[in-house]
Amino acid sequence: MQTPDVTIHSSFLPHTDPDASLAFFRDALGFEVRLDVGYDGMRWITVGPPGQPDTNIVLHPPTATPGLTDDEKRTLLELIAKGSYFGVNLASRDLAGTFAALEASGADVVQEPTDQPYGVRDCAFRDPAGNMIRIQQIS
Repeated sequence: MQTPDVTIHSSFLPHTDPDASLAFFRDALGFEVRLDVGYDGMRWITVGPPGQPDTNIVLHPPTATPGLTDDEKRTLLELIAKGSYFGVNLASRDLAGTFAALEASGADVVQEPTDQPYGVRDCAFRDPAGNMIRIQQIS
């Protein structure tokens, strides 16, 4: 049996304010804007790290899913605001420098760079929607 040739192309994170999310990912993290698509008063913004054109994060309106009830929409927004709905793990060769730059940008610091008992050094922030953004040190 041949192993499929599969890669991760796009991950999705909800946004509650497209302009604030764009500023965080573009200006604070230094990601490139790949697409910015509006439809029916909503925006889907695709961003990704420079030099990695096949790795994308799509920032999307969380309540755009057809068929969601008002109660479901409210629950989604509450989970996002608490930071317990979505998140992403990123990596940096200079964790201290990345942390300092994000902290200086005014990003919401959750955890300063820490050696974790499971073997990684990382830090954590919340993006403007409340999504947990963890950044690990890589060599």
